[in-house]
Amino acid sequence: MGASRRSIRQLDDRLINQIAAGEVIERPASLLKELVENSLDAGAGVVRVEAERGGMKRILVSDDGNGIPPEELALSLSRHATSKLSAFDDLYDVSTLGFRGEALPSIGAVSRLEIRSRVPGVDSGFALACHGGTLDEAPRPVAGTEGTTVEVQDLFFNTPARRKFLRTEKTELGHLDDVLRRAALGRFDVAFEFSHNGRAVFSAPAADTSVGRERRIETLLGKPFATGNLWFSEENGPMELEGWIGLPTVSRSQRDMQYFFVNGRSVRDHLVAHAVKRAYSDVLYHGRHPAFVLSLRLPPGLVDVNVHPAKTEVRFREGRSVHDFVYRAIHRVIAGAGPGEVAVDLPGPSGADPLAGDAPSGDPRLRELPGSGRWGAGGEYGSPAAQTQLRVHIREQMDALDRLYRAPDDTEGDSLDADRENGSPGDIPPLGYALAQLKGVYILAENAEGLVMVDMHAAHERITYENLKQQMAHQGVESQPLLVPLMIHVSAAELAVVDDHRALFERHGFDVEPLGEEQLAVRSIPVLLSRVDHETLVRDVIADLVEFGDSDRLGETGNEILSSMACHGSVRANRRLTLDEMNALLRQIETIERSGQCNHGRPTWMRVGLGEIDKWFLRGR
Repeated sequence: MGASRRSIRQLDDRLINQIAAGEVIERPASLLKELVENSLDAGAGVVRVEAERGGMKRILVSDDGNGIPPEELALSLSRHATSKLSAFDDLYDVSTLGFRGEALPSIGAVSRLEIRSRVPGVDSGFALACHGGTLDEAPRPVAGTEGTTVEVQDLFFNTPARRKFLRTEKTELGHLDDVLRRAALGRFDVAFEFSHNGRAVFSAPAADTSVGRERRIETLLGKPFATGNLWFSEENGPMELEGWIGLPTVSRSQRDMQYFFVNGRSVRDHLVAHAVKRAYSDVLYHGRHPAFVLSLRLPPGLVDVNVHPAKTEVRFREGRSVHDFVYRAIHRVIAGAGPGEVAVDLPGPSGADPLAGDAPSGDPRLRELPGSGRWGAGGEYGSPAAQTQLRVHIREQMDALDRLYRAPDDTEGDSLDADRENGSPGDIPPLGYALAQLKGVYILAENAEGLVMVDMHAAHERITYENLKQQMAHQGVESQPLLVPLMIHVSAAELAVVDDHRALFERHGFDVEPLGEEQLAVRSIPVLLSRVDHETLVRDVIADLVEFGDSDRLGETGNEILSSMACHGSVRANRRLTLDEMNALLRQIETIERSGQCNHGRPTWMRVGLGEIDKWFLRGR
């Protein structure tokens, strides 16, 4: 039985606004985001937010921006009306946060809204109310300060079906808090105040100095991140990237502390997420996620912000260039951080452990972890690494390790003692000089600031791993032909991608050849990866190439084996070292890239300043 024909008709404005609201306003946090962006676009220096019951009952946003003239109040609540676009070409050169002209009418269609605004230089302000999409007849005069205040009450009062999809007050408050924190991290020049049910949630004064920005970072993201990050700024042509990247020791179990801004707009971009993940690939536990606050600036014409109704996604004109720029910048910062920058401060007697709470179960500083967890007992890709039949020539590396621990002569020890006693604070190395060995696991050293404690195994593991990678880079990747080629069925599009990137496979020891229209032959494999699941690995690489235009999966897979080899080839716990052997190890750590953590993300050392030690013993009180 066929469906009856329905006539085509024009929808009325209220229904149109409610449909638009369904695209833009998902929950109280959605409307808060739109209102705060309007305030920022209006030149606000202070943004104040009040909420009740997670925003479901009431949200008020006030600012000290430019305001709205009374003759434009009604227009601001009509669809497709905006002050941020004037011509077609403006759509491809958007420099404001908002631009669609749908937020206020969409909010007004599903709530009881009142907007009050006073233009600078005018004696009084004006107010206009909108209830369920119906406007008051005309703006009315009201008292008020310069700027704009928007008050929204009873969200979804006229669409009860949508109100049922809202969560608990605590959950909705969490979403409101996230929106405000993102706004505050994107605009340090603006002050933000947030209260809920009459109680202050946070206050972030305007931060025009580096000290002020660091205080805001601590207020919004907590002390562990504030004291465990690296700030950087880098330019590449028209692109500029700056921000804070968290040390591996402040990694998270989920992606809840990742903030990325494009021209001040908070967005979530899979290309950038992939670039950051690659940059951290050598220094994090498996399953852990980095914390960061990154701000990318580039000409507005190089980024399309009109790809999502809520404006949470963007499309880069040169996505590949952005991806590579972000990856190289973060990778360089992590690799180049010296011992003075990446050490983790020991907590005080009443301080919180920087690794507690969000760390894996057990104390990660005292456990010897296996590899990153993607390798199995049989060496399969995706499960713990097999250590048998890995024909990598590392005899020279092991000889170098033996030389590191052979007994030095007395003159060398005397020289180290003299340096410790006679050198000025500026001459003392970042990790200082060894004092003793604790329980056969840790090296206790003294530097210019106080006490340094080094995990022998973790530090030596990083040294061994970096040396193995350099050896592999110099010797190249050894390949071995397969007796019977591995045949893999792929799509025509995937086959074309492989054909375009055959050099990538060859560089990592794979000989791949397209056969027919939907078949791929793997004829040679690298010796280092002789026992992995080659089909799964090749398919994963192809998936990366299709989505991101590049893949580092082959290199990462080889590095995981080298990482496991480094773990087994490094000095073990309970090995007694002389002071000179310990000092030799400290000096090597200071010259190795990514030396602040081992291959699994554990810190290689921690430090505590003399002032903190004085507090422990109540000195000076």
